Amino acid sequence: MIKRLFFAIAIAMIGVSAIAQAMTFTPDRKLRYAEGIIENFYVDKVDTNKIVDEAIIAMLKTLDPHSTYSNPEETRELTEPLQGNFSGIGIQFNMHEDTLYVVQTIAGGPSERVGILAGDRIIEAGDSVIAGVKKKNTDIMKILRGEKGTIIDVKVKRRGVPELLSFRITRDNIPIYSVDAAYMADDKTGYIRISRFAQDTNKEVVEALDRLKKQGMKNLIIDVESNGGGYMNSAVELCENFLNRGDLIVYTDGPRTNPYYFYAEKNGKYNDGRIVVMVNQYSASASEILAGAIQDNDRGVVVGRRTFGKGLVQRPFPFPDGSMIRLTVSRYHTPSGRCIQKPYEEGESDDYQKDLMRRYDSGEFMSADSVHFADSLKYTTLKNRRIVYGGGGIMPDCFVAIDTAFYSDYYRDLVAKGALNQYCLDYVDENRKELLTKFKTETDFINGFNVTDEMMQGLIARGEKDGVKFDEKGYDVSREYLRTILKGLLARDLYEDGSYYRVVNETNPVYREALRLINSLHEYDLLLNP
Repeated sequence: MIKRLFFAIAIAMIGVSAIAQAMTFTPDRKLRYAEGIIENFYVDKVDTNKIVDEAIIAMLKTLDPHSTYSNPEETRELTEPLQGNFSGIGIQFNMHEDTLYVVQTIAGGPSERVGILAGDRIIEAGDSVIAGVKKKNTDIMKILRGEKGTIIDVKVKRRGVPELLSFRITRDNIPIYSVDAAYMADDKTGYIRISRFAQDTNKEVVEALDRLKKQGMKNLIIDVESNGGGYMNSAVELCENFLNRGDLIVYTDGPRTNPYYFYAEKNGKYNDGRIVVMVNQYSASASEILAGAIQDNDRGVVVGRRTFGKGLVQRPFPFPDGSMIRLTVSRYHTPSGRCIQKPYEEGESDDYQKDLMRRYDSGEFMSADSVHFADSLKYTTLKNRRIVYGGGGIMPDCFVAIDTAFYSDYYRDLVAKGALNQYCLDYVDENRKELLTKFKTETDFINGFNVTDEMMQGLIARGEKDGVKFDEKGYDVSREYLRTILKGLLARDLYEDGSYYRVVNETNPVYREALRLINSLHEYDLLLNP
């Protein structure tokens, strides 16, 4: 019996060897050949789809840090925020202690239409109990989202109402916005915060600019701090608003693609007035296109810290099953010719991701003198011939150090354990009617509301309840910052997302410097014409 088994294996291996020798052994055939060996001879049952997925992932890892593969579910999660909408019930929510709190309903959305209110707790959704069962946020979203027109029944616990309330919600398309905030920073300066470059970003920004212009805007601060990018075309469209016809915005080039140049096709509607672009080390990709175009065309001033340095262009290659490869096909260059991509070694994605930590350790976030560029990376802007550098992000015209004076482990733990956010939810839940009666508008609240010592004690108690031991020294370091964040979160829960930034921007050193600089005509002009 044993002899027959060995004989069968030997015959099988001879057959495999003969097939291998007969084939012209190109790399693609080698891959299919390896898959066939595994599928036909491996000791256990094989999931062929998983093997193929892992092979693709492994191949892409040998290339660059931004060429990636995503399965069908991951592809949907990646594309939804950039396509600008998804279908769901239209709420912004927080999970704490296994309870879903409705922070806000989307204006005109499905939940608002049936009467769901901020502060409601959703206990059941469809056939699932979602309170007290330790579900992940992603699992909750899968339950609440669904195709447009489908119906979901929910049961809600509302403060002051003893029984659960039942609502039938018809899912609808829910917009995902790119503009987090747009308001007048002073009587002549508009401020716009952009969180992503998505399908409708330019449309949203133009609508916000029109509103601000009616309020007296002459100058503009564009905030793309921590904006990781998105669609390159959206950044190009946005830049056109601030440039003149024929101004170069960006160009792409690669070994297997022809150079492609993107120019402003018309004079921008907002091509006069001073502009300051706020950036930091997390501003990447399309954010760097915007900052680079404004800087290289000498159209405005960039303020903050050196940006991330993501200058590789990915082209999507979708598969019929909904999965997708995003393959790097070219590099983008700013108008002066700079490539913003920071250096990387092929296949060294882990080391690449540690770059920001190396920057921090070297002191770069605290001092511009810690940033060093080789002379070979030197370029000049197109109009005023100012010196700028490529090879690793956009270096701002005006450097602003990171502010760590407020930071303490106590503050970190209050945020990480959810105590700060939960205290705000509870406070608004208990005082919403009174607060909205006293402060009818966002401006009334910002000008008239103060976080009291009693509230701070309530925050400390909430922290203790959530396992954050009181640290007097840490509290003293972070106290005033905690007051500001707390007020900002309350404003957001009571009014809209942008209300948060109207409050907390006053503690942001990049914002303060941007506002100071845009109102200092001599300094602003000196940076553009050194």
